[in-house]
Amino acid sequence: MITARAAATFEPVGRSVAAARTFVRDTLQGWGLTDIVDDAVVLTSELVTNAVVHAGTTADVVCIRADTGVRVEVADRYPEREVPLQSNGGHHFGSPDREGGRGLLLCAALAARWGVEYTATHKQVWFQLDFPERPAGTRAAGPALPSSALPIADSRVRVAVVQVDSDGLISAWNDDAQEMFGYSPEQIVGKPLTDLAAWPHTPGTSTGVAEALRLSRWEGSYGIRGADGRVAPVYASHLRIRDADGAASTVCLLVRDRERAVLQSPMRGAAADTSDSSERGPASDAFEVFIGSPAPDDLDGLLQRTVERARDMLDGDAAYLLLATDDETELEVRASTGLPSARQRFARVPVEAGTGRYGSARMPAVHEDLSAVPGAVPLLINTGMRSVVTVPLKVEGRLTGSLGVAAEAPSRYSNEEALRLQFAADRIALAVERARLTELEKLRRGSLSFLVEASDLLAGTLDRDQTLALMAQMTVPTLASWCAVYTVADQASDPELSYVLHEDEDRIDGLKALLTKIDPPEQVPTGGARGWTGPYEAAHAAALRTSLRSLSLGDSARPSSGPGASLATASAVGGETVVLPLVARNRVIGMLTLGKPTDEHFRQENLELAEDLSRRAALALDNARLYSERTAISQSLQRSLLPPEQPEVPGVEVEVIYRAAGEGNEVGGDFYDLFPIRDGAYGFAIGDVCGTGPEAAAVTGLARHALRLLAREGFGGPAVLERLNAAILDEGARSRFLTLLYGELWPQQNGGAVLKVVCAGHPLPLRLRQDGSVEAAAEPQPLLGVMDDLELYEQTVTLDPGDVLLCVTDGVTERREGTRMLGDDGLVDVLTTCTGLTAGAVAARVLRAVERFAAEPPSDDMAILAMRVPEPQDA
Repeated sequence: MITARAAATFEPVGRSVAAARTFVRDTLQGWGLTDIVDDAVVLTSELVTNAVVHAGTTADVVCIRADTGVRVEVADRYPEREVPLQSNGGHHFGSPDREGGRGLLLCAALAARWGVEYTATHKQVWFQLDFPERPAGTRAAGPALPSSALPIADSRVRVAVVQVDSDGLISAWNDDAQEMFGYSPEQIVGKPLTDLAAWPHTPGTSTGVAEALRLSRWEGSYGIRGADGRVAPVYASHLRIRDADGAASTVCLLVRDRERAVLQSPMRGAAADTSDSSERGPASDAFEVFIGSPAPDDLDGLLQRTVERARDMLDGDAAYLLLATDDETELEVRASTGLPSARQRFARVPVEAGTGRYGSARMPAVHEDLSAVPGAVPLLINTGMRSVVTVPLKVEGRLTGSLGVAAEAPSRYSNEEALRLQFAADRIALAVERARLTELEKLRRGSLSFLVEASDLLAGTLDRDQTLALMAQMTVPTLASWCAVYTVADQASDPELSYVLHEDEDRIDGLKALLTKIDPPEQVPTGGARGWTGPYEAAHAAALRTSLRSLSLGDSARPSSGPGASLATASAVGGETVVLPLVARNRVIGMLTLGKPTDEHFRQENLELAEDLSRRAALALDNARLYSERTAISQSLQRSLLPPEQPEVPGVEVEVIYRAAGEGNEVGGDFYDLFPIRDGAYGFAIGDVCGTGPEAAAVTGLARHALRLLAREGFGGPAVLERLNAAILDEGARSRFLTLLYGELWPQQNGGAVLKVVCAGHPLPLRLRQDGSVEAAAEPQPLLGVMDDLELYEQTVTLDPGDVLLCVTDGVTERREGTRMLGDDGLVDVLTTCTGLTAGAVAARVLRAVERFAAEPPSDDMAILAMRVPEPQDA
């Protein structure tokens, strides 16, 4: 006979599962059926989940009370959905963790009867829970048992009654307590109970005796040290009370541990199972009973299933799990259900948030109404949660995490639920820590590979701009959603925004504009990441101003761009932003800024990896700076060794080609010069200093400046070179051998030119006549920088119209490929083909011949000086 009925419909959204649990719990408690509430809630949760989550339809839940029990029906609007059928071998529904069929498995395990019914539009799963057979009015009862099955106790059962005040001091001690432990009331009253209690605590929990005395109700075992010094194991039941004046105290009932049946609360029995125990498999393990089998092999999967099971176990609306950092100072959110996970994931909270028990994550805590203590649980601010219970996860006494379950209704949880949740947390703590260490090892291996690759990339360039780009590209999107690099020129300079990168290229310009308008982060040389709220505050202020301006303009006058760009930038920088100093050689040279989009946080492992990267990047950036400075200085000095603008020589074509070997070199050991001496006279020189590098360049500078000075003082060619030879020898150990071709040029009125040349150890100048013949235009003489006394002489050469004088350094004649060398004869052959060409064309053809002679680029400095007297028709 049906005596009561209740029904409700739930929409296909995730929150409906919690609402259905609340509906069933409230209905059955209202009917006074508290004994079967837990089983009914668990079964309803699974069946409604199948309907609203997996089937994606509304769920109709009906509770029917009859004379013998309660029937709960869950119907969905997806009758085609497959229902796992029983196999021929018995009740087999597959794994309890598969998405479909788990509710039916629980029905078979917990319900007295169950079934599935189909209609044209509905599929209905129902189960029935029978009322327990016990006398009316009792809180708990067990079946009648034969005497042989009853628990054993002494003929005189003693129950010690001990009352402990709010300071933990014993205030009452009855006769049974004196008989059991040997202390008289006079000896024991006023002493702390903790002086007598010989903990270990109850196996499987993390609660000590001092903490147990603060709980409203506690039950467990520990030891009491008697007057004879022996420890007597006892089973205790604690109840926290207060007197008429409001003073709190705890009443402790204690019996010998072997007589615990006198006080122990009856445990909720397992569902009847008539099958052989050998067929139950490993599901009897406490861990797998809570988590399910098989357990997920990845950390995120294990944590997510843990919070879902904890929420269902305590019939909560939300649950979350936090893992402790290595130093146990902060907790990081790693999994949640019923909360905005995108906003909460990887958020960090301190382990010690305040004084007192509830201010530490190391102890269980129950908040009956969060509205009375706003901010007590930061993760639940503005989530609508009113009551919460949290327990620590510990491994070998070390805090590894925290597990919490919350509900929207106040006063939903008490210390009894805290004990249940703590028991579950103790079951999973070791598995969670093992999975966390496995994940951490994978992350560290990946981090090492990342740092090795980053180091190779950074070491592969000495260009400052490229180094800045590499720094940003290595962090986005691997470590952050956006990155900005600030550089500091010197200690007195302000940081300068040098590079900005966002994973979405369309956001780069808006982000750069935002960062340009705000003050850069403060320069702090200490290592480690620190938070920076500047971008977030500026972006949201700009977005608010833009939105208000758009509203005030009205729809017709609203700007075409609207507030979208500002809002997009605000969203891009709305998450956590950190700044890492770039410190190299004990000096702050910049700052690396990393950011996340709205409501996202950095993982601790990623921050540590970013710190390692910043140290390497700082050194690479400083090396690039030093190299740039050295290169700038070197190029400046080299440019000072090159002659100024080449003068125009009337009546003579002059072309010079100069190539310095080596990367970044503008001047080497070879040099040239062409300069006016006095009216109608010009000096020219081409030389080669022995060796390369700075030492050779130094002699180059000495020779070029000495030639100009001596020639303008009126000295002839031999005198100029003799004095230069003495100056080179005066350099001592720094001196270098020098081959030099020096001459003076006098253009003639009739169209020709007269030259006086001195060839000191240099490749001889070649004269190309109009008829194509080539001949040496001077004789070889000793090179400079070897002997003190030189007797040099000059030779006169006359260039007729159409003639060419070609002067080169040995980088041209000694061009090699294998055993072949261009040589003087090869140069003569090239010059023979240049009849009728201008001076520029002659120099270009010689250069092309040198470059084509071998596949490899030239390895020696090279200078080519071509002078030609044009023919009358050319003029």
